[in-house]
Amino acid sequence: MDEIFKALADPSRRRLLDSLNARNGQRLTELCAGLDMARQSVSKHLAVLERANLVTTVRHGREKLHYLNAVPILAIADRWIRQYERRRVEALADLKRALESPMTGLPAFVYTTYIKTTPERLWTALTDPAFTRRYWGVSFETDWRRGSPMVWEQDGHRIADPEQVVLEAEPYRRLAYTWHTPTEEWARLNGIDEELRATLAAERRSRVSFEIEPMGETVKLTVVHDDFPEGSTMRTMVESGWPHLISDLKTLLETGATLPPVSAGAR
Repeated sequence: MDEIFKALADPSRRRLLDSLNARNGQRLTELCAGLDMARQSVSKHLAVLERANLVTTVRHGREKLHYLNAVPILAIADRWIRQYERRRVEALADLKRALESPMTGLPAFVYTTYIKTTPERLWTALTDPAFTRRYWGVSFETDWRRGSPMVWEQDGHRIADPEQVVLEAEPYRRLAYTWHTPTEEWARLNGIDEELRATLAAERRSRVSFEIEPMGETVKLTVVHDDFPEGSTMRTMVESGWPHLISDLKTLLETGATLPPVSAGAR
């Protein structure tokens, strides 16, 4: 918690977070140009923000893209703002206003958290049907080989589609697959009306990846859900669903318990 407050105390670092919230997934050169700051200064500030887990990075070819990670902000809200019913926290004021506004720019959704577990257990939690049913309510029928089909199963109902495939599967390190098909049956199971389902079905299929990185006694998990079209409705839904889902996964791995059922947004 101390590193988070230290990172947010500097106005330049708050400007960097505001910039990423306005347009997520920026390169270092873009951040420098947008804030009129020297490259070395921006790099130092980003290093502080990364250590505080307020910024996470994703490699895209030779490029390194930077994303705002709101998880620590939510933790502060849970511990301090809600507990004492404070409406304003000076160090977070600018960031709070930014987080309440709609996200624009690159449509990729990036979420990073740290879980007290091992890469092997986390891999099992992401792939084993008995585990995924506990925190997600779904399971996957697949051999987890690259290019293999995936069948999503929920409450006894199977969602099969030739385009639901495994994209990458490197045990204990990286997993990626295409997102499920918004079928009529899935919509009924999750309380989605036909108009919304049709909107989702008309969009380009997205994909999700999980980066697993051991960090001492914990494991860093980075979820990247991307390849959305501009103005994607599916992106809006998974943006609200993934934080709850990954929090439930983290809780299950660390305590053996689960949170209340996840909403349909991340299914």
